[in-house]
Amino acid sequence: MQKKIIVITGGPGTGKTTLLNGLKTKGFCCYPEISRAITLEAQKEGIEQLFLQKPLLFSELLLKGRKEQFENAHKETDSIVFIDRGLPDILGYMDYIGDSYPDYFEKSCQEATYSQVFSLPPWKEIYESDEARYENYEQAENIHQKIVGSYKKFNYNPIEVPKDTVENRIRFILQSIQHES
Repeated sequence: MQKKIIVITGGPGTGKTTLLNGLKTKGFCCYPEISRAITLEAQKEGIEQLFLQKPLLFSELLLKGRKEQFENAHKETDSIVFIDRGLPDILGYMDYIGDSYPDYFEKSCQEATYSQVFSLPPWKEIYESDEARYENYEQAENIHQKIVGSYKKFNYNPIEVPKDTVENRIRFILQSIQHES
């Protein structure tokens, strides 16, 4: 059986972490979002929002971490691995702030290919800001569009997951994966 590495993406505050935690409780192998850990580590060093203050450094750290996640996912014994955000998310965020990035960012996105991409759309009713999420809801919507555009640039067709209960979202994803098999 071929390994499936599946990305769960979308703008900030769309329920990705909750969804992945739900998949994990069902026994699926899930890799967490790493940007929150990078942001919180920088805050310990006195940099309030590393992405805003040093976007290229932040993005380089993300690129390194997400490449490691992709490589590690291939080594898992599980046939399906879910990842909270993929490499093209980085370019979506960089496009959002209007910053340029080195060519090797795009090369990394071309080299790491995912089996499927599921996109969680902006959802005002569940959106919350916190110590690592600085964006307001309108910014989150714009970021979502940039992320989806980034995946399409690399020939993915992100499947939009309906706004619903966690259980129904998981069911939708698992049924969509089975249809692809």
